[in-house]
Amino acid sequence: MSNISKKPFINVDGFLFLAMRKDYCSIFSVGSLAALLFFQVLVGCSQRKEEPKKPNIVFIFTDDQRADALGAAGNQFIKTPSLDALAKSGVRFTNNYCMGSIHGAVCAPSRAMLMSGKSLYHVYDKLDTVTTMPQVLAANGYTTFGTGKWHNGGNSFLASFQQGKNVFLGGMDDHFNTAVRDKVNDSTFTEPIEKGFSTDLFADAMIDFITSQKGAEKPFFAYIAFTAPHDPRSPLPQYLEQYAGDTVPLPANFKPWHPFNFGEINEMQVRDEHLAPWPRDPEMIQDQLREYYAMITHADKRIGDIIASIEASGFADNTIIVYAADHGLALGSHGLVGKQSLYEHSMKAPLVFAGPGLPTNETRDALVYLYDIFPTLCNLTGVEPPERVDGKDLSKVIMGKEGGVRTSLFTTYRGTHRAVRDKKWKLIRYPMIDHTQLFDLENDPDELVNLAGEKEHEVKVREMMGLLGSWQRRTDDTLKLTAKTIVPMEYDPTTFERKPDVHQPPFVLEKYFKDYTNQP
Repeated sequence: MSNISKKPFINVDGFLFLAMRKDYCSIFSVGSLAALLFFQVLVGCSQRKEEPKKPNIVFIFTDDQRADALGAAGNQFIKTPSLDALAKSGVRFTNNYCMGSIHGAVCAPSRAMLMSGKSLYHVYDKLDTVTTMPQVLAANGYTTFGTGKWHNGGNSFLASFQQGKNVFLGGMDDHFNTAVRDKVNDSTFTEPIEKGFSTDLFADAMIDFITSQKGAEKPFFAYIAFTAPHDPRSPLPQYLEQYAGDTVPLPANFKPWHPFNFGEINEMQVRDEHLAPWPRDPEMIQDQLREYYAMITHADKRIGDIIASIEASGFADNTIIVYAADHGLALGSHGLVGKQSLYEHSMKAPLVFAGPGLPTNETRDALVYLYDIFPTLCNLTGVEPPERVDGKDLSKVIMGKEGGVRTSLFTTYRGTHRAVRDKKWKLIRYPMIDHTQLFDLENDPDELVNLAGEKEHEVKVREMMGLLGSWQRRTDDTLKLTAKTIVPMEYDPTTFERKPDVHQPPFVLEKYFKDYTNQP
């Protein structure tokens, strides 16, 4: 047998086989030869490189956070060191939008679009009949986890995530007594329990999950949706103290009330608008901004803790972090308090991508939607997105290989607003009052000067109206841009009866509703 060991090896398709003389073959039984060949195949396979593990995804989502409520966006008053550092470590988009809403609870359709990758009139606010982002990732080998706010029905959460802890099913709640539940199985949650302050409940659950994945073979998708800084604006004292004594700058486009009715009087009295009386008092708006910023600073602290847990668990070199918000908020801008308008302050939201192999400390001014995130993450992780996804893959924009994925962008709110913008111009149309606004966003980013009535801009108005109609056809929006019955633009908000909603805690009632005669 010693002669056999001297025979050379033959390389066949990358596998090494022993070369044997015909007269030696009788030594081996058929079974022995088969076993030898199987061994050689195993040796060859072990020499091939293993498929690299797909990157983990940590998705951080805040609630009602304006795009400019961020230090990295140029806000010198707010304290967001963790988010600023995250933006510096990745790519920040400066023109990221929520497409809009079919009702006043803008949060719900925004999240439905995010999770489905579909535009508003293809998903509305329900996710029960679509394939969601975590479902696609789970089908491609990911462990999926969710915590925090889920505003699209409990069944869709159970179907979307394999694991869930400290889940809040709803739109808003008292931050000090947020009722949360855990996923038990694919059809059941635990009963809701009031455990503590929302921001900490969600962050703790996220950190526990990330830590639990140490040593796991599968990549993970972990999603946290804070309810902060959505009202009730009731921050913990240690974060509010960080803004004590400071004069909070009012928005550059602050007004005592909006100069015209949107077309339906109840739109001017939507729940959010009752959080401050008419006319808007500058000091009250400054107080609310102070509380709003304090809640963001609290979330920022816990986001820093989440990022630290990624690093401590050894995942930093293989984890993509996405940070965004569902939409913005007025808080005094244009005389409004809520998000039920199509001004930049309400439809714009922050967006950051950071992770291994991605550029650092860069910004992109491409026009993008929140629902672009789904196909983008699919591309970055090598996962095939569903066929019917409306969002665009932003990966080449992130990498600096392309300047954008669209040249204009469409936003919509109920039957009262439609808007379209390109890099310079923005048109807002109000069908029920037959009114149009045209803004030069390059020179008037605060949308203060309406150019629609000026003769020199007549051609631009017609051009933008045509573009708006094109977007409507493309997205299956059937609203007529001029209503059959036109209602007056004028209104008197001082006649409105102001009421708090049931979610406002005693702190808010005492401070902001002292004049409410039926206060409980």
